[in-house]
Amino acid sequence: MANRTCHDTIDVFIGVDVGKGYHHAVALDRSGKRLFDKALPNDEEKLRALIAELKAYGEILLVVDQPATIGALPITVARAEGIEVAYLPGLAMRRIADLHEGEAKTDARDAAIIAEAARSLPHALRALPKTDEALAELTLLCGFDDDLAGQITQVSNRIRGLLTQIHPALERVLGPRLDHPAVCALLQKYPSPQALAATSEKRLTTHLSKLAPRLAKTLPAEILKALSEQTVVVPGTQAVSLVLPKLAQQLGALRQQRAELAQEVEQRVLAHPLTPVLMSMPGVGIRTTARLLTEVTPRPFASAAHLAAYAGLAPVTRRSGSSIRGEHPSRRGNKILKRTMFLSAFAALRDPVSRAYYDRKISQGKRHNQALIALARRRSDVLYAMLRDGAFYHAASPANA
Repeated sequence: MANRTCHDTIDVFIGVDVGKGYHHAVALDRSGKRLFDKALPNDEEKLRALIAELKAYGEILLVVDQPATIGALPITVARAEGIEVAYLPGLAMRRIADLHEGEAKTDARDAAIIAEAARSLPHALRALPKTDEALAELTLLCGFDDDLAGQITQVSNRIRGLLTQIHPALERVLGPRLDHPAVCALLQKYPSPQALAATSEKRLTTHLSKLAPRLAKTLPAEILKALSEQTVVVPGTQAVSLVLPKLAQQLGALRQQRAELAQEVEQRVLAHPLTPVLMSMPGVGIRTTARLLTEVTPRPFASAAHLAAYAGLAPVTRRSGSSIRGEHPSRRGNKILKRTMFLSAFAALRDPVSRAYYDRKISQGKRHNQALIALARRRSDVLYAMLRDGAFYHAASPANA
């Protein structure tokens, strides 16, 4: 709601503190008079009834504190009713709440704060651009991919923790290779150091060669060497041998789910018209493109600096007299987009132009992560220009990077 003219045409400001089963809505007119203050179910019929009732007072703006997940239905219903929508970011919400009396944290108070912010602080609101069905699906799939990645990390760490507990030498051999399906299959068949030790190197080689012919040439000997480094049996080993195969099976299933999901994501990414533009930039693959489509393209950015600030890539200047001065990395911004840009910059180091820029930052005394952040910021500016003009990436010479 950065457009002041649009705000001036609004007669009713609805603040909605969204909830899983119930929302709380507070509606104010332009003078601040309370027109509505009730809890209502997360139900289309009730939401439409509220909007229909308040339309009698004039043009409506509906503001939520969460634009996705549990806040998706109120936004969709509001748009279907032809009224404007916006959201109040969490940080702005907390700061504005400090200006209001009382310290209670209730749905009714939060909804009232949102409504008052919508009425008197339009600059604090953020517009909610319409998301088409393809991007909505891609956003959901990317979120599920994040969940699977987190579960994979959790299960993998659990397996490594158990192996470290009962046989550290064996963990040093198998732990770093848990991402390979052959190692998960091996742990399901031989779930304890004793089971592995009772197996010959030839049998291990035969078992591994089915899924990992190259790994089968070296891993069996490494396993047997690690097993020879420990003669004692740590208490709890028997219980671990019951848990490990189940965890290994779970890890394999999660990786399979993520691989299948990657195919669904790829289909939707390749079908998007902006994909060729985005993937023309070095270091941008299918997963990065998916994140750029969901986190960048639905939002209007006034400038390259605006996009960099949104991604948390713009440095923050801190000065106070002569005692404190300098620039520091921002801790704000869209964390998903920041991570995407950072990893993409790392992947782009194989590109001569990106590498030349990175090397120059290193020569200026920046550490590895600082140089990557600087490269990510530079690439953010290029990305903005590409999306603005619909143009493919054009590489400068390394000398001009």
